[in-house]
Amino acid sequence: MRAVEEESVSGTLYLNLNSSLTPEQEASLEDQRLISALQAGEELAYEQLIQRFQTSVYNLAFRLLNDQADASDVLQEVFLKVFRNVNSFRGDSSLRTWLYRIAVNESHNRRRWLFRHRRGETTLDETFEDNETRERPLLDGGETPFDFTMNREAQILLEEGLAAINPVYRSVLVLREIEDMSYDEIASVLEVSIGTVKSRIVRGREALRKYLATRLDPAPSMQLVPRTAK
Repeated sequence: MRAVEEESVSGTLYLNLNSSLTPEQEASLEDQRLISALQAGEELAYEQLIQRFQTSVYNLAFRLLNDQADASDVLQEVFLKVFRNVNSFRGDSSLRTWLYRIAVNESHNRRRWLFRHRRGETTLDETFEDNETRERPLLDGGETPFDFTMNREAQILLEEGLAAINPVYRSVLVLREIEDMSYDEIASVLEVSIGTVKSRIVRGREALRKYLATRLDPAPSMQLVPRTAK
């Protein structure tokens, strides 16, 4: 039997009983430890939170906004909101889901602000959202757009495609295809039903396919007339 080890977060001891736990259970236990330390106001816990999530939260915001400065602003706002509201966190979702929900909301808020101040627009509400549940379901068959990502060139093209499609679809595709989140997790992050998540994924993939098709459509080739050798 393995010896029970003790770990410390800023002087607080925790028993390490992870030897027989699944990776999911270990992650959940780590979340609980970190949240407890954050709620206790331990400075080291805040550093650990930033180290653990800053890259993934930044990448998520960047893919939603396609701008480094805006993504950095969202990153700072996400951690500020976590620090201010950590005592209200009740563990109804994973720590990552909670941070991603804040990041998605802040990215949408940032985009709305940019539209109002840079383009004179007041809203990003789309009419298709009202009719989404009344439209017939789409069948999602065949290769997904992410199967094209075989090299760096394709990766750049994919990022361009994500930036070009509707932000509502972009959010759900980033969470599903890049962050590899489950339908349940995405529904929790976006605060919508699983049916809406699946519908947006299908429609987002179709929008992305159309964009990639226009970029991948080869230019007309030069017509060569064969000549007989003399």
